[in-house]
Order: sequence, then structure tokens, then C-alpha cells
Amino acid sequence: MRRRFMQVDVFSQDPYKGNPLGVVLDGDGLDAAQMRDYSSWSNLSEVTFVLPPSDGRADFRFRIFAGQQEFPFAGHPILGTVRAWLASGGSPQNPAEVLAECQAGLVPVRVQGDLLSFQSPALLRSEALDAAQVRQISELLGIDSAAIAAAFWADNGPGWRAVLLDSADAVLALAPDASLHHGVWKIGVLGPLASGGFEVRALNFADGVLREDPVTGSLNAAAAEWLLARQLAEAPFCNRQGTVLGRRGRVEFQQDHGVLWTGGATHVLIDGHIDL
Repeated sequence: MRRRFMQVDVFSQDPYKGNPLGVVLDGDGLDAAQMRDYSSWSNLSEVTFVLPPSDGRADFRFRIFAGQQEFPFAGHPILGTVRAWLASGGSPQNPAEVLAECQAGLVPVRVQGDLLSFQSPALLRSEALDAAQVRQISELLGIDSAAIAAAFWADNGPGWRAVLLDSADAVLALAPDASLHHGVWKIGVLGPLASGGFEVRALNFADGVLREDPVTGSLNAAAAEWLLARQLAEAPFCNRQGTVLGRRGRVEFQQDHGVLWTGGATHVLIDGHIDL
């Protein structure tokens, strides 16, 4: 069956310098196995499938797949899906805000021209990591554990662990070695920039293989909540990610009456149909 499809660049003002997302705009009738198969075949970090909402308050529902894994929530998929839905003619009940439904619940997304910003679901975990995890992470990153200023869960769905280093240069200089600890690790690394934001890297270790994510909304949002709560950042601020990959990712944070909004620029770069 021919279905409308878009590919969206998320979290960069410059097209092809952010994080790409595949969006199947008519996912009705597809089962989870078909969604997983297409996501794996596409070779994109994530693919989303738009469906009719099950909650009458929502403008649409969607599911997020990263290969064979389904996520209840992820940042760049929600912004890219909202951009594709709007570009395909979607009309929100509230013109200034789209209410998107995912497995994590209803997620508000503010619309400010090219800039879309999501309100992150509540953190599932934010406590400090124990000494054994810090040691293992330092070995994976190739640094002394004393170089880690803080280590904490930054989990709003995908399960990120995060570590804070003393500078952006230290983040960029990392040479991770995925062979040291097999198993699955999702590690975010942050270091302060002179601008008040942070250099960010998102490292996915899976059984000895490392994949680095270009720009990561879920990690950035969860880490920003942690940083703001400890007065290590002050909103508004902007994080940078993807530098070592040749990308120009920018993740912007605003606080409104105590609510954190995480956003970035979005661009539809491919618009067509697929047989699925």
C-alpha cells in the first residue's frame, strides 16, 4: 500500500546538519512487526508512524521505532513528526500548540515558525549513578573517573545515563572504546560552553559496537532538567551537539512558569510516498 512519507531534519538551522527522521504519515493498519521491519531497513536512527489518536484531546498519535526497539518517548522524533504532520496539512486544535500522543502520554509541542519545542514527560530516573557504573563509564570513555564531575540518570524514556565533564573541549576530545564493556549502554556526555550552554555527545554502545547520535532531544531535555535543578544552568540557553560528526545541532531551552521547553529548528527535506 502506498503511504505518504517525509524525511525531516531536526535540531539544526542548516538543512542536512541536524538529525534525520523518517515519518510514515499514514501508519493505520500496520502492525508492530511491519513497523520494526521498515525501521530496521531504513537505516535511520528512528522512524515514526502517525496514527489516529486514542485520546480525544490529542491531535494525532504516533509510535517511535529505532530498528527493532520501540521507544515510549524520544525528543527528535516528536519534533520531526509534528513538523511532518503540519506540513502534510495537519491542523491542531490549538494553533499555537500541537498535542501529540505517544506511549509516554500526551506531549505538548509549541509552534513558533521553524522552531518547535516539546514539554518533556516527567523524568523516570534522575538519581546519581553508583561508583561501579561511574568506573565502567570512565573506562568506556577512555578517561579517569576523577575527570567526571557528576554522573546521573537522565531518563525520560530511552534510558540515558549522563556524565558532566569540566569543559566542552574535554567532551570533544573523548575517544570512546566500545570493546571494553559489552552489553547496552546509552551514555550522554556534557561539558560547559562559554555561552552558558553545553557541548553534548550521545554515545550508544551495543555489544562492542559504538554509534554516536547526531542530536538527541530526550538526552538534552533530561540533562537540562537536572542542570537547572542544581543551578548549573540558567534558562534560556542553547546546547551544541554533533560537532565531531560534522553536524551543527542546536538544542534550545526555555522555561515558562517553571515548565521546561526543549526545541530546535525543523525542515522537511524529502516528501513523497513509500510502499508499505
